[in-house]
Amino acid sequence: MASVTKDMTINEIIKIDNGVIPILMNSGMHCVGCPSAQAETLEQASMVHGMDADKLISDLNSYLSDK
Repeated sequence: MASVTKDMTINEIIKIDNGVIPILMNSGMHCVGCPSAQAETLEQASMVHGMDADKLISDLNSYLSDK
C-alpha cells in the first residue's frame, strides 16, 4: 500500500490514486490542477493554504488504507 508523506508533491499524491482529489479539494486545497501541484510538496502547499499538513496526511492515508 502506498502512503502519503509531507515531502511528496501534490502531483505525486494524485498519481497514487486520483480518488484523493476530493479529499484535497474538500480540505481547501483547490490547486490540484495548477502548475504549482507539479513541484510543490504537500507540506509547502499546506503552509501556503494555512492548513494542518499532518491532519491532511492522516485523512489521505486513511482513504488509501481503506482501499
